[in-house]
Amino acid sequence: MGQPGFRPDSAQAERTAVRIAYLVNTYPRASHTFIRREVQALERRGFTVHRFAMRSERASLIDPADLAEDDRTEHVLAQGGMTLLRGALGWMLRHPAQSARAIAAAMRCGKLGQGGSPGTGGRLRHLVYLLEAAFVAQRCADLQVQHLHAHFGTNSAAVAMLAHLLGGPRYSFTVHGPEEFDAPLPLALGEKIRHAAFVVAISSFGRSQLYRWAALRDWSKLHVVHCGIEPAKFTAPAPPPSGGPHLVAIGRLAEQKGFSLLVDAVSLAAATHPDLRLTLVGDGPLRKELEAAIAANGLSQMITLAGWQDEAGVQRALAQAQALILPSFAEGLPMVVMEAMAAGRPVIATAIAGVPELVVSGETGWIVPAGDAVVLAEAIAALARTPQARLITMGAAARDRVLERHDIDVEAAKLSGLISPERGET
Repeated sequence: MGQPGFRPDSAQAERTAVRIAYLVNTYPRASHTFIRREVQALERRGFTVHRFAMRSERASLIDPADLAEDDRTEHVLAQGGMTLLRGALGWMLRHPAQSARAIAAAMRCGKLGQGGSPGTGGRLRHLVYLLEAAFVAQRCADLQVQHLHAHFGTNSAAVAMLAHLLGGPRYSFTVHGPEEFDAPLPLALGEKIRHAAFVVAISSFGRSQLYRWAALRDWSKLHVVHCGIEPAKFTAPAPPPSGGPHLVAIGRLAEQKGFSLLVDAVSLAAATHPDLRLTLVGDGPLRKELEAAIAANGLSQMITLAGWQDEAGVQRALAQAQALILPSFAEGLPMVVMEAMAAGRPVIATAIAGVPELVVSGETGWIVPAGDAVVLAEAIAALARTPQARLITMGAAARDRVLERHDIDVEAAKLSGLISPERGET
């Protein structure tokens, strides 16, 4: 079974490698290149990886690599409601005991999600997840998939769990945050962890949050596997520009990223640093509000809203900056921090989530309290006082640190050891 645009890789289908599947809600997306890198790194290790997603975002894809990945992905909702319903009923009739267990779990999770945060879902939504899960379980059986791995502890993890309870393969999932940590009870994180073979957090902070919602007997299932970068794509970094200070901020223009506070910080720093320049790369729902705030503070000559940029555009923006600034209120461990450090740029970042595990204040950048425009402005002033030679030294230390901790092939090896069926069923 498949859908228009999905083209199975016949060469892979003939391989005798361990067969696994990945499951994501919407895939591929421009912001999910880290998942693609992880899948490809596992393929380099000999796994055959089938891609599942609930839905496609093809109309918004620009990168040829994302378009090619979309062709390789089987999109569940493209089957249509009646096909999913018929398939689910057929699977459940053939697996009555497992189906009763899965229905009970769906009702428990749906009760927890009733009235919770958007995306957590109530009972009706979990019945939809059950239909999707039955389709995934059937396809995993068809493809002889031995392990199913989901990204994000939201609906994709729910579908993976239900597919397993329906008689499908063992499963695991990666939790990123902050969304999962905003609604751990409505998302039934404890239930999802209980049935999983293992669960991955992308930072030690993330694992600490999972400890809060997992039963003590399940703590041994919780592991840290970082998101990774491809070191070969980050050649010798360009020297930072002189003058300025020149900053770049990269991310979705949304509340949690703290860009409105960053405008305030730039306004405070502008009085003593008239050559300050900030390029803000990204787009999102707050663009008009940010444009208005920039104009109201008279910062149109200092702050440039560059819009969404592809991978090459992001690298150009980093090359033209002396440092990345991350004013976020909530994160997991952002890829932009890793990419900036790999490009030899120190980072000014707020002390949230897993960020301090990577950015070392005084060595690879500056760590400041979140939510304070004054301390952000002071960090900008500290950057302005830093000699060029010291910036280069900090950038080199940042590059060494991220390449040591976030090489995608190294991280994929950790994940490979967890996925391998030789570890046995959980």
